[in-house]
Amino acid sequence: MRVLIAEDETIIRLDLRQLLERAGHDVVGEARDGAEAVALAASLEPELILMDVKMPRQGGIEAARDITARRPVPIVMLTAYSQDDLVRRASEAGAYGYLVKPFRESDLLPAIATARARFDELQALRAEAASLAEALADRKALERAKGLLMERDGLSEKEAFARIRKASQISGRPMRIIAEALIATYEPA
Repeated sequence: MRVLIAEDETIIRLDLRQLLERAGHDVVGEARDGAEAVALAASLEPELILMDVKMPRQGGIEAARDITARRPVPIVMLTAYSQDDLVRRASEAGAYGYLVKPFRESDLLPAIATARARFDELQALRAEAASLAEALADRKALERAKGLLMERDGLSEKEAFARIRKASQISGRPMRIIAEALIATYEPA
């Protein structure tokens, strides 16, 4: 996995790099503060980010919020602090994992795997929700267009559907496009 490390302490950054590379991950960049992490995340497009919560210039939570607003990516927060408020804020900012320092390799690697799995599941759910929303919009447009044809031309529901389907086949355009064109043409303003 392509990983970006955002950690202001050099020793910890080096340790993280070694752990990740030993586990077969590719460290694509290292940031010393949150602002640098935001810039590197945009240019390098990592598959996962390890980010310290407390960093100079811009904190990890704010950086995580900026990064995920531009492009969703799983983020594991690293910190010496375990206050409930920090954990909640990190989660709201888009963190998929939270590790308290000092941590061991046996803590880090499962946290990375879990964060990536949770991220993948959420992306799949988002795609499914978008697909369902699209299908619902298609259905609504088709139902409205059928209703207009039934009212305007005195057609049965089956005949109205057949007319829309035929126009779709002839034009090579999806039925939703035909339905939306009918709605735009025949629906009262």
